[in-house]
Amino acid sequence: MATILYHGEPNGPSLAVLAAMAETGADTALDIACHAIDLLGGKRHTLPGVTEPLARDMGVEGEGPVLVIDGEAMTESVFLAQFFDEVGGGTSLQPEDAYAHWEMMMWCRQITERLSPAASLLGNLATSHQRLEALSEDAFAAQVEPIVSADLKVRWDLVRDGEADDAQLKDCEAKVMQAVERCEKQLADGRDWLMGALTIADFETFAWLVGMEPIVPEAFKGKSETQAWMKRVKARPSVQAALARATTDAPERSWAPGPEINRWG
Repeated sequence: MATILYHGEPNGPSLAVLAAMAETGADTALDIACHAIDLLGGKRHTLPGVTEPLARDMGVEGEGPVLVIDGEAMTESVFLAQFFDEVGGGTSLQPEDAYAHWEMMMWCRQITERLSPAASLLGNLATSHQRLEALSEDAFAAQVEPIVSADLKVRWDLVRDGEADDAQLKDCEAKVMQAVERCEKQLADGRDWLMGALTIADFETFAWLVGMEPIVPEAFKGKSETQAWMKRVKARPSVQAALARATTDAPERSWAPGPEINRWG
């Protein structure tokens, strides 16, 4: 069974998935071949051997990693992390207790529905807009032509235009600050990890927050518990293994069109 993980620079969803893969041992269990691709170059939409482009393109996460098993594409970082956890045979990243599992999934939903669209917009405006704007109209049209999802094409257009009003920018910054504050409160009882034990929630939250430190630095000021937690996450061998796959000096500055815009609210 051929199993390939196509991923971008270790930031956002690609970082979360690469870390979960290494933490659970799924890379060994599934004999996964990891292929780094240029997400901002549109390479996710011309993957060889993918027989179900809708499964690849219709995910709400945007330009995230794609796991391909015998031509079947699987997406969405939280779901991929769960898949790795269930097949990996390594340290479990999902609580066995039903309530604790619900709590973890609700946390992840908050991150993917509130933090990730905000972080994606801020990150793309800071680092991706210039590259797409520099493309000619024909070159940009050719790059997005293979994308099946009309909604995702719109998100590419928005990044290239680089347009966001002050209210939207302030809303994004507020959502980042709210996420950090939520982490601070969760860690206030002295626990090492967000759910008590290390879970998918730690990797998913860290992956979206780490790129916000240089963009919304005020969100992290005075948040000693969150800063210490981020250092612990980053020090995990699995996260270090994920970061070692970077092809740039600052992978946290690598962004591509992200979660669907209609998540606002």
